[in-house]
Amino acid sequence: MSATTTTSVETFRDPHGIMFVCLSGVLWSTVGLGIRLIEDVQVWQILFYRSFGLSALLYVVILFRTGESPFKLVWLTGWAGLIGALALVAAYSGGIYAMQTTSVANAMLLFASAPFMAAILGLIVLREQVKPHTWGAIAVALVGIGIMVWDESGSTAVIGNIAALASAFGFAVFTIALRWGKNGEMLPIVFLSGLLAIVIMGAICLILDLPLTLSQRDGAIALTMGVFQVGAGLVLYTLGSKSVPAAELTLLSLAEVILGPFWVWLFLGEMISRYTLLGGAILLLAIAGNTAFSARRRRPPPRI
Repeated sequence: MSATTTTSVETFRDPHGIMFVCLSGVLWSTVGLGIRLIEDVQVWQILFYRSFGLSALLYVVILFRTGESPFKLVWLTGWAGLIGALALVAAYSGGIYAMQTTSVANAMLLFASAPFMAAILGLIVLREQVKPHTWGAIAVALVGIGIMVWDESGSTAVIGNIAALASAFGFAVFTIALRWGKNGEMLPIVFLSGLLAIVIMGAICLILDLPLTLSQRDGAIALTMGVFQVGAGLVLYTLGSKSVPAAELTLLSLAEVILGPFWVWLFLGEMISRYTLLGGAILLLAIAGNTAFSARRRRPPPRI
């Protein structure tokens, strides 16, 4: 095999990494249903409880994978770890607030702008080149986002849309932090995000005089979300990040965008407006087109 062919094969995406990232999207797709099942509880209280489940899972996973103290590894992640963890806390907060103030479908579809934000940040921070077809997809995606936001005329819904976009930006920053530190053990970033969320959300609850005790049902749902929905999904996403470029990481995890609205419609009967459907279809078309072009360009060469 020639040297050129060897290099091309080595840079081809690891199929296990792709599978991990796709599975993370399936797990995340159930978050909207979990939020809807929780009763009259504010975002800060949900995050406070959910972060305990997330942190407990990550502690076990990191200890099992490395045999070292997760707290020690958190320190070793450096600035990439701190920035990524804070970005995740922001993404958590914006995501839950958006689902509480706008439809799950609208929130999930606006989250889908994350890969395009990651592409631009990857260009600025990591010097990862953005292909012309990705720029075209970004332009098409902006049209879809505009249609969806235009449909939401109420002030609360508008704030919910802004929160969803802010959540997408936070997740894009997290993606860049993972790529920045891809040669190290980056699961501690997720662990640190859970610890920071516990402290920050606990402080916010105390400042706002919100009770730190929830009903047995709501507390159990929030803790379960932390372990099985968010925690396991982030573990898979982080493991897959080592072999998948930043602009494609979030694209591959977008099963949540398709499945999230489906779960709340199936179990709770939450309907989707025609503007959300139209804007979401345009956005998903942009994502699918960009993924198809990327896959074609990255097809491995024949063996020689």
